Amino acid sequence: MKYLSVLFILLFALVGCEEAPKAEPQVSESEEVTSHDEWSKNATIYEVNVRQHTPEGTLNAFTEDLPRIKDMGIKILWLMPIHPIGELNRKGGKGSYYSIQDYKGVNAEFGTMEDFKALVEKAHEMDMKVILDWVANHTSFDNVWAADHKDYYNLDSLGNLQMPEGTDWSDVADLNYESSEMRAAMIDAMQYWIEEANIDGYRCDVAGFVPVDFWDAARDSLEAIKPDVFMLAEWEDPEHHLKAFDMSYAWEFLHVMTGIAKGEKEIKAIDEYMAKQDTLFPDDAYRMYFTTNHDENSWNGTVMERYGLEGHKTFAVLAYTINGMPLLYSGQEAGMDEALKFFEKDTIQWGNYELQDFYTKLLKLNRDNKALWNGEYGGDFERIKTNADDQVYAYQRQKGDDLVMVVLNFSEETVNTEFENLPEGSMESLFGMVNYADLKGGVKLAPFGYHVFYGSL
Repeated sequence: MKYLSVLFILLFALVGCEEAPKAEPQVSESEEVTSHDEWSKNATIYEVNVRQHTPEGTLNAFTEDLPRIKDMGIKILWLMPIHPIGELNRKGGKGSYYSIQDYKGVNAEFGTMEDFKALVEKAHEMDMKVILDWVANHTSFDNVWAADHKDYYNLDSLGNLQMPEGTDWSDVADLNYESSEMRAAMIDAMQYWIEEANIDGYRCDVAGFVPVDFWDAARDSLEAIKPDVFMLAEWEDPEHHLKAFDMSYAWEFLHVMTGIAKGEKEIKAIDEYMAKQDTLFPDDAYRMYFTTNHDENSWNGTVMERYGLEGHKTFAVLAYTINGMPLLYSGQEAGMDEALKFFEKDTIQWGNYELQDFYTKLLKLNRDNKALWNGEYGGDFERIKTNADDQVYAYQRQKGDDLVMVVLNFSEETVNTEFENLPEGSMESLFGMVNYADLKGGVKLAPFGYHVFYGSL
C-alpha cells in the first residue's frame, strides 16, 4: 500500500491531526491476529465531540442525546479526550483535547467522574459500548508527571521538556518510551478507566508514534480486566492488528475519495486500493471508513467543501458500504457545513437534523445486513461492469444469502447507465428512488446520483 511519509503528514501538524504510517511488511496468513469479540462483528461507531455537541458542552448534556444516537444504529461511542487540558503553552482559549494534564482526571468544564460513569452506565443499558480517546505519545507541559518524573520525557540538550520532534505541537511534551517506569504508569492509567468507569476500550491517538510492543503489553493488561476490550489505532499499520488493535483507520481510502472528488484520481483508484488492502491486511482486520472526523472537519474543510454539495452523500454511501466499520462524526447528521473551531467553544448547529434519515438508513443497513459486516464477518466484494465505468462505480457485496448492491455516479453529468452482470433475485431500494427490476433496462443517474439495494437470495 502506498503510504504517506511521516514527514508529509507533519505538514498537518496539530495535536490529534491525521497520520499515516511508513510502509510495513505484509502480514502472513499464518501469523496470529487479534481476535474480536462477537458483539463487534456488526458494530458502527460515532465520534463524540463533547465540547461542541451541545450548548452546555458537558457530559450530562450529551447523555441526553444517547437515545437519538442509539436509534440511528450506532453501537460504539468514541469520546474525544475528556481529561483536564494543560494551561502551560495552551493553544487558543480552551486548548486542545490532546494536551493531557492528568490521565486520571475529568475536565471540569465537561463535568465530573460521576457524570462520566453515569454516561457509560446509560450507554451500556442501551447496548452501546464506550471507548475513550487515549493520548499516549505526549502530555501537556504541566501534566502531573512533569514535576516529579522528568525522566518520563524526552528532554532537550538543556534538560527541558520538548514537543515531539518534527512537529509544531507546541502545547505538548514528548514522552520517553525508553522509560519502563513511564510505560508502567501509562498502562496503569489505561487500566484505571476500565476499572473505575467500566469503559470498553480506547481509540489511540497517533498510534504509530508509540512503539508496537507497548501497545501489545497494554492490550494484555487491559484484557486481564476486560476480556472483550476494543482497541482502535489512529494509524494504518498491519502490524498493529497482530495483537494490540481490533481496528485501524482507512486513511488512504479517505485520500482516494478526496482525490476522485477533486478530479485528481480516476475511479479505478478504488479498485487499486481494494487490491492493496487485500494484500497488506489480514482478513480479520477491522478497518474504519469515514468521510470526515474531527481532524478533517477542523483542518481540511467540511464534507461539502471537499466532496461537493451534491457529492458528499455519494462518497458517504461509498464509505459506508465498501468495506469495514463506518464512522459518523458529531454533526454530520445535521448536514454540518462548518469547520468547527478546535481550540474554542463552537457549538454544532443541529437545526432539523437534515441528514439524520440518510445516515440512519446506511448505519442500520450496515448493522443488519451481513454483507456489510466488519472484517471477515462481512461479504465478498465484486465490481459490476457498466457501460460507463469511467464515471459510474457499481459493486455488490454478498455474505451467504445476504446481498447489497451499490451504484454511484462520480461525475457532474447525467449518465445513462447499463449493467452487464446484475445480481439475480429481488431486492429493496434503501432510498426508494427506483425499483431494482428497472435496472435491467438501464437507469438514468443524475450527477452524483446513487442507489443502494439490499435483499436475501
